[in-house]
Amino acid sequence: MSFIRNIFAIIGVLAVIGVLAATPYMLEVRSKFAEFDEKAVETYLDMFNKILETGNAAEATVWKTQVSEDLSVEDVEETIRFVANEHNIMNVGELPLYRQVQAMSGEPYRFVKIYMFCNALTAAQMLEYSDAYSAYLPCRLSLVEDKQGKMWIYTLNMDPMIHGGKPLPPDLKAEALKVKEIMLDVLARGASGDF
Repeated sequence: MSFIRNIFAIIGVLAVIGVLAATPYMLEVRSKFAEFDEKAVETYLDMFNKILETGNAAEATVWKTQVSEDLSVEDVEETIRFVANEHNIMNVGELPLYRQVQAMSGEPYRFVKIYMFCNALTAAQMLEYSDAYSAYLPCRLSLVEDKQGKMWIYTLNMDPMIHGGKPLPPDLKAEALKVKEIMLDVLARGASGDF
């Protein structure tokens, strides 16, 4: 009995030491987070919940919507291009990934195409703030046929870029929020075929 009591005492002492050792780190983390955008915690909690739900970190970093089943690929592509043009965001490239896979494998592959859009002046603003934003450029949408034959549109969840750290300068944040609205509009209207 005294052996078990001694084990519990050792565990208790180790737990107290662990808490004391972690306290300065936790205070530092809390202090750093206090400097972040007001929506940072919400943004990271949403991502964490999505990871718990899906078990997939990539799912937590994208927005997606299913394409209406009565739309053809051509309908969706036409709508995506129309809506992007309506918002004055330039189509700077398209990657028909499915064709490349077919060419390399010699086997048919499900439809997967990536569309790239950019407003060069907005991109320049982002780069003036941080060169790391170059990894987010240009804005991309993917039209993907899933393994069951359903079509989906994906785009990057821009919230971590906008809200995930220290507040962006007001002009840049306004521009980033505008780009977010545009990409969500292209996503929604592309999936519904809404010109």
